Amino acid sequence: MEVINWKGIVEALLFAAGDEGLSLKQLTSVLEMAELQTKEVLQDLKEYYEENESGLQLVEIADVYQLATKKEHSDYIKKLVESSGSGGLSQASLETLAIIAYKQPITRTEIEDVRGVKTDRPLQTLISKALVKEIGRAEGAGRAYLFGTTKEFLDYFGLKTLEELPALGASTEENFEQGEADLFFEKFQETLD
Repeated sequence: MEVINWKGIVEALLFAAGDEGLSLKQLTSVLEMAELQTKEVLQDLKEYYEENESGLQLVEIADVYQLATKKEHSDYIKKLVESSGSGGLSQASLETLAIIAYKQPITRTEIEDVRGVKTDRPLQTLISKALVKEIGRAEGAGRAYLFGTTKEFLDYFGLKTLEELPALGASTEENFEQGEADLFFEKFQETLD
């Protein structure tokens, strides 16, 4: 008989969910188990993090479960964030930035539709570097955040206004819709190197 590592599965699910976390209802549905059993697995995972020298903890905020780092490690996390601020941008961050620059205001879901992959980490990087910010909320269900570029974005690329971005021709717009932003990268690659 196969033994299922429910703690490991829940841990993986919470890691994949990131900052959004998962509700008890979502976890129960994915795990296909009773709510009481799911709560027991969550409690086991919480105790595991407390009893071991893990840098993580299981937190419940507004009925959503998330993995978070322990507060006692905050000084090191702060150093990491500050030190990574001087580095360049990854390809994923550049793609995300190009999409926002040309399509703003735009929601995270719309960015992911263009890129074809999740954009949580690149978006967090761009926000932490102050190249992108939340500029409002979309109309409709969920009222998703809208993102746009910042003054720091213009400074970073040596632009006075967004109108100085290279124009997208008809064929480039088609490629852009498919998630390719090569024109943007060619224009600003020198700035990053």
